[in-house]
Amino acid sequence: MFSRFNYWFYLGVILFISPAVHAQAPATRPLAELINREEPGWVLVTEWLREAKNKVQVLPKTPARADSTLLAAQVTTRSPMGAIIYETGGLLVDGGWLRILGSGSTALNRTLMGWNQGKAAGLLLVADDVLGGFYALNGGAFGSESLGKVFYFAPDNLRWEPTNKTYSEFLVFCFSGDLQGYYKKLRWKGWEQEISTLTGTQGLACYPFLFTKEGKNISKDQRGVVPIAELWIFGQDMQRQLDVAP
Repeated sequence: MFSRFNYWFYLGVILFISPAVHAQAPATRPLAELINREEPGWVLVTEWLREAKNKVQVLPKTPARADSTLLAAQVTTRSPMGAIIYETGGLLVDGGWLRILGSGSTALNRTLMGWNQGKAAGLLLVADDVLGGFYALNGGAFGSESLGKVFYFAPDNLRWEPTNKTYSEFLVFCFSGDLQGYYKKLRWKGWEQEISTLTGTQGLACYPFLFTKEGKNISKDQRGVVPIAELWIFGQDMQRQLDVAP
């Protein structure tokens, strides 16, 4: 999978999420240089979509928004990430349980780069789930040995867990992996209907909290609709508090 990523993809991501190297960043490349028509990554992504075992909804893009998001990301459309940014408003997997960020759409009104503004340094948030689980590409926050790999912030333990997957491998897992098994402890009877009314900017807050002993039986938890941004802030704040607790 690594060979399918070009140099500019990794450089663009690391420059964006690693403040220490901003001073050495090259000049911003124009849109024409980012759009690769000879080897478009979208061809590869659509092949994965055709072979998908899970339900994946490709959201329509707004051309102007796709242009501006690709410019902000500074990755080429030869990469799967650049292709998703430029060709889609994002992807909804398993009826919207999992949301993969692109250039924004009515059903997922967040752009990849806009969502990352003001978030944690050294990582790039690329997807999330309805319970406040967040997927991030490592740009240094999780060490140099796993640069370019995806990590998962688990709402049931408030820890960043390595998936050992590149972005491409993560997409393939989302499309065809065993999501039911992966989320086995975090799903309840009737979850499909309950999340069907959520938008891509919303999530479900659970009480008792998922990371507590009382919250481990999710079928008995109370759930309420909240902005996904609140779940991000809450999870990160709770992680910091628990890390410094005596």
